[in-house]
Amino acid sequence: MLCQFAFKNFKSYKNETTLDFQAATLPEFKDTLITNEIASDLLPVSAIYGPNGGGKSNLLMALSCVISTIVNPVNELEKNHTFPIIQQNVNTTPFAFDTISSDEPTEFRLFFRVGNNEYCYYIAILKDEVVSEDLFRKAVTSKKSATIFERENGKITLGYSINKKSINTDVNPKMPYISFLAINYNIPEIKEAMSWFEGCIIRNYANPTVEYQIMLYNDSIGKNHMLHALNDMDIDITDYRYDSDSHQLYVKRLVDNKEYELPYMEESEGTRKLISALPVILLALRDGRLLIIDELDAKLHPKLLRYVISLFKNKDINRNGAQLLFTSHDMSTLKNTVFRRDEIWFACENDAHESEIYSLHELRNEDGERIKNTASYDKQYLEGRYGADPYLRNMLGGAFE
Repeated sequence: MLCQFAFKNFKSYKNETTLDFQAATLPEFKDTLITNEIASDLLPVSAIYGPNGGGKSNLLMALSCVISTIVNPVNELEKNHTFPIIQQNVNTTPFAFDTISSDEPTEFRLFFRVGNNEYCYYIAILKDEVVSEDLFRKAVTSKKSATIFERENGKITLGYSINKKSINTDVNPKMPYISFLAINYNIPEIKEAMSWFEGCIIRNYANPTVEYQIMLYNDSIGKNHMLHALNDMDIDITDYRYDSDSHQLYVKRLVDNKEYELPYMEESEGTRKLISALPVILLALRDGRLLIIDELDAKLHPKLLRYVISLFKNKDINRNGAQLLFTSHDMSTLKNTVFRRDEIWFACENDAHESEIYSLHELRNEDGERIKNTASYDKQYLEGRYGADPYLRNMLGGAFE
C-alpha cells in the first residue's frame, strides 16, 4: 500500500511535490479507510482534478517513471515474481523552463507498506544514471528504520541484514541497485519490496490503444466476477469468448431467451472501455494492488465512474487494501457524497509554468477556515475557488506569496 510519494525536477514539476495517502483526521467516510490495528490509516482512493496542462498526467507519469525504472530490468530478464501490468515506459525528463534543472537530478521518494513492514525507497537519476539510491525498512510499530542499502556517487554501503561478502556492490550506473539485487540474489527484504513495485498497475485511457489491451480470465471464478460487475453497471453481457483463429473477442447477450454474439469492436466505446478496464480493477481489488489510471472518466457515464470508485471504498469488496489513483475532469463525482476532502487533489501551473498539487483538505476559505465537508465541491471548483487564480493565495494562507 502506498503511504506517500514525493518527487522533484520531473517534467512540469520543478520543486519537491508530495502526494499523501495517509488519512487526515476527518469525520467523513471513516468506514472506507484502509485500517490496521497497529498502523496509521491509509486512503483507498485519490483523485486528481485540474485544468488541461496543469500537471495531472505528469504527476501520474512521475510515479509510473520510478515504478517502471525499477521493474523493467527485472522483467526483461524474467526474474520477476509477479507479471507487471505497466502500459508504457516513462523516461526521467527534468523540468524544462529554466537553465539549471537539466543539470540536476530527478528525485523520487516512496513510502509504502507490505504486511507489517514499511519501506522508504529513494532514487535520484541524472542523465539516465543513478547518482543516489537508498532503501530502508521498519516495522509499522517501530519509529526506527533499518538500512538495507545506501548508494551515493557510485559507492554502495550494505545494511546489517544483507551485509555479506557474496553480495556484489559493483553495479552499472544506469541500473537501480534494488533491481540488481532482485535479479541476482534471493534476499527476503528485496523480494518483499519488489513485490510491491511489481504489483502496481498503470493504465492510460487517454490512449485509445488501451481498449485493445484486454486481460481475459480463463477461470470461471474470475470470469463470473467480471460478468457480475458488468451486470451491476447495467451492461447485460452474459458471456464472452476469444476466437484464436480470427483473433477477435466476442461478447454474448441474451434477448428474449435467445443468445446473440457480437464482435467486441461493435460495442460502444464506453462498453469497450469497461471490458478493458474491469479485469485490472478486479485484479487490483483481489490482490490489494495500487491501480494508477490516467483519465479514468474518459468515455464512462458518471454513474459508472462512481461505481468503480465505490468498489475501492467498500471494505467488504476491498478486503486487501487496494488503492486507486486517477485523474479526472468529471464534476459530477466531485462531491462530498463520493470523496473525503483528503482524497481530492488539484494540480495547476503557476506563472513560472511550474506544476503544484494540493488537497482540498489543505485549502482555506476567505475567512481562513478549512473547506467544510458540507460544501458543494463541484460548484466551488467551477467558480474558481479551488483553482489557479489569485483567490488561491488567500485559501492557502499566502503560501504562494
